[in-house]
Amino acid sequence: MTVLLQTKGLTKRFQGLVANEDVDFTLSMGEVRSVIGPNGAGKTTFISMISGHLRPTSGAIFYNGQDITRQSLPVRASHGIIRKFQTPSVFTGLSVYQNIELSVIASRAASRHTAARVGEVMELVRLNDQARTLASTLSHGQRQWLEIGMLLGAQAQLLLLDEPTAGMTAEETNATGVLINDLTQELNLSAIIIEHDINFIKSLKAPITVLHLGKVFREGTFEQISADPEVRAIYLGTD
Repeated sequence: MTVLLQTKGLTKRFQGLVANEDVDFTLSMGEVRSVIGPNGAGKTTFISMISGHLRPTSGAIFYNGQDITRQSLPVRASHGIIRKFQTPSVFTGLSVYQNIELSVIASRAASRHTAARVGEVMELVRLNDQARTLASTLSHGQRQWLEIGMLLGAQAQLLLLDEPTAGMTAEETNATGVLINDLTQELNLSAIIIEHDINFIKSLKAPITVLHLGKVFREGTFEQISADPEVRAIYLGTD
C-alpha cells in the first residue's frame, strides 16, 4: 500500500518533560489506525505535531513523501490534514446545512456546485434529514457527526480524531464506528483515532498503536494487543 504519513524520530519536549520520544510511525493511504495508551502516554501531543498545532523538538514528518515538519497548520490543512478535537466545534446558532456550507466555502471549494456538495456531505454523515435543524438542538452524537461532516466539507484526506465518541450513548458510539468505517472505505480516507473506549476500538477492526511514556510500545491487531500481558498491565489495568 502507498504510504501517506510517516514520522521519523518524532520527539517533543516541554522543558524537562518528554511528551514523545523517537516515535517512528507509518500510515498507509486509506488506512485507519487506533492510537491507545494510558493518560500521559503522549497521544494528543503526537497528533498535535502531525496537525501542526505543536512543533516537534526533533524528528521529521512526511506526508505523501513531502517533508512537512516545519509547515504551518493552515498549509497542512490545505493538504487535507484536519484535526477534530474531543469537544465538538460547531456553530450552534447555525443549521446543519449552514455549518457544512461554511466548511466547503472555507476550503476554497465553493462554486456553483456548493449546494450539491453540501448535500453529499450531509448524506455521508447521516444528517440529510436534519439540514434545517440548528446545531444547538442536535444530540451530542449528532454534533460529533456534524463536525466530521465539516471536516469532509473542508476536503479532509487524513482525519485526526481525538476521542470522537466521548460523551456518546452506546447507540451513538456504535453508529459512529459504522460511520467512520463507511467513510474511510467509500472515500479512501485515512484516519488516526485516539480513543479510550475499548469496545469502540474493537469495532473499528483497525490496526492499533500503543503509546506508553511517549514511545511506541506495541503495534498490532486488536486481538494481538488485547492478549498482550504487558499492554494489559499498563493500559487495561490487569495482570
